Amino acid sequence: MRRLLSDLIRQGYLKTDLIIEAFSKIDRAEFVPDELKNRIEEDIPLPIGFGQTISQPLTVAFMLELLNPQRKQNILDLGSGSGWTTALLSHIVGRDGKVTAIEIIEELCKWGEANTDKFEFVKNRIAEFHCTDGSKGYEKNAPYDRILVSAMAEKIPTALKNQLKIGGKMVIPMRGGVWLLKKRGEKDFYAEEYPGFSFVPFIQEV
Repeated sequence: MRRLLSDLIRQGYLKTDLIIEAFSKIDRAEFVPDELKNRIEEDIPLPIGFGQTISQPLTVAFMLELLNPQRKQNILDLGSGSGWTTALLSHIVGRDGKVTAIEIIEELCKWGEANTDKFEFVKNRIAEFHCTDGSKGYEKNAPYDRILVSAMAEKIPTALKNQLKIGGKMVIPMRGGVWLLKKRGEKDFYAEEYPGFSFVPFIQEV
């Protein structure tokens, strides 16, 4: 991904040293099916099965820059898919941080966990995976400094608002755009929209 990484930096989508380092260390090839490994330099979403995709690198870079994850933070990663965003976030938070990954499709959840542990993030208890409905968040590990959602929602689930720390940030695709939510008080949120993005839909238990 060296050429793609350089392009994202040159175009201004990757700016922060921690995020750039994560992109350089966590190889996207480890999170796609074998037959697509020769396409990881393409700045496009790639299918990972079950009607899901691994997001376009430009989009992931944009969302992570908005999220502004830091060392030692506690982060919730919803719609973790093949595990790429979880691994990126795990690299960023480091050994004193925590990333809770939620994926409702059990086969993807288990594959994402295995992919992420190629970098020993699960073994070292930086990342943990749960095969469950992301709209409920994961109360046990809350509150979270950051929440990243990688599927298009109709509205922001109340559980996610409640589980975000005051002062925390959430990045969530919604209504054709990416939204940045900042929690300023228990019921006080600042929201900013960045239009023009497409994602697979948020799947919830019926």
